[in-house]
Amino acid sequence: GNFNYRFLFPFHYLPAEQLCVVDKKEHFWSLDKSETKLVPRLTIQIWDNDKFSFDDYLGHLVMDLNHMLRPAKSPEKCTLQLLDQPADKLVSLFEQKTVKGWWPCACEQNGEKIVAGKVEMSLEIVTEQEQEERPAGLGRDEPNMNPHLEEPQRPETSFLWFSSPFKTLKFIVWRRFKWLIILFIILFFILLFLGVFLYSFPNYAAMKMVGPFGQAKSKD
Repeated sequence: GNFNYRFLFPFHYLPAEQLCVVDKKEHFWSLDKSETKLVPRLTIQIWDNDKFSFDDYLGHLVMDLNHMLRPAKSPEKCTLQLLDQPADKLVSLFEQKTVKGWWPCACEQNGEKIVAGKVEMSLEIVTEQEQEERPAGLGRDEPNMNPHLEEPQRPETSFLWFSSPFKTLKFIVWRRFKWLIILFIILFFILLFLGVFLYSFPNYAAMKMVGPFGQAKSKD
């Protein structure tokens, strides 16, 4: 998937305690809100976007923003080894302000942890004052700045197979079965030639056999 979208998550943070403060009602009938302190965690989930059935859950990643996994610089280096980083390798988004790179999302399969997907993100922490001075819209909505997000440059192979039959033939059928298709076409023309030859040969042979007698009769 290629989205190039901006998500905004406003929250209250206590630097001294390194905790987020959330005001909410314990029950819907409660009159007053209660204050809850939580560890600032970012949860990333990957889902398969099915068109005719429920979306399938693929994998996830949970990171404490005070002790984040150091991201990989390229998707090739984004492996499960990143999940086992020692404490001295972890980074704090509140200290770094900006972190960019690739993170692995994992899932359990047959009792083993595997990479379900890799997510490229750019994370940035700004204060309320900085947000007012440098506003940014959701997604690619205006004001599309800080930074400016371009339309995603999706590859040609990113399409719905049932809505683009020509691309389906080109990128799925042709690339996978190119040599089988070429061999089938060659065999088809060979068999077609043999069929035409066998169909025409009796008439051609009969004309050759009758030809001399027909010429003799015409001379008489």
